[in-house]
Amino acid sequence: MFQNKKHLFFDLDHTIWDFDKNAEETLHDLYYKYEFDDLFNNPSSEAFIETYTSNNHRLWGLYHHGKIDKASLRKLRFADTFSQLGVNPDLFPISFEEEYLEICPTKTNLFPHAHETLEYLQSRYSLHLISNGFKEACEKKLEHSKLSPYFNTIVISEIIGINKPDPRIFQHALTHGQANKEQAVMIGDNLDADVRGAQNAGMDAIFFNPLAQDKPDDVPHMIQDLKELQEIF
Repeated sequence: MFQNKKHLFFDLDHTIWDFDKNAEETLHDLYYKYEFDDLFNNPSSEAFIETYTSNNHRLWGLYHHGKIDKASLRKLRFADTFSQLGVNPDLFPISFEEEYLEICPTKTNLFPHAHETLEYLQSRYSLHLISNGFKEACEKKLEHSKLSPYFNTIVISEIIGINKPDPRIFQHALTHGQANKEQAVMIGDNLDADVRGAQNAGMDAIFFNPLAQDKPDDVPHMIQDLKELQEIF
């Protein structure tokens, strides 16, 4: 199926680095540190984390397409969460976000079989990374989770000024990785940014689908566990 492939391009957040789990741990701890249980009149952090997660996913979708900028994303994900939970967003402490941004990228929860799969693939293919994440956060995640050594090239959208799914970021990554599109496969969780973005750039793509969503008809390849890549490649 992928016999002629030599280069594998990975997404980072929600594909290798478990963004939601790492964010949940960080938000849970800060919820009590900042006494949000009193502020929201709720002893559990669950509703706050669920609401934040939903807002964060929605706003990242807008960011992918250039409809909001970095500052707006970071502001609105907490402001909208406060509003939806019935608390004035003006009461959100800026130091909470500063601590969140400092702590969360140092968390090291990865999806199952991440290290063993990357190690296996590294011995057979050239591995590359394309992330829409922010520079400082990506660099911390890669360092603390010991992921950097697997990748020959790392492309971060904030540095080059182009986000997935824009075909230009895939072309930049191919050029940077000395690969051609016929030899390359993109692996990522986001159907819009990763899968269809790569397909529109002329690359094959594999949909990483740990939540077992229905597979769209226009997506030919799907996995639910990173370990499946060891069977495919």
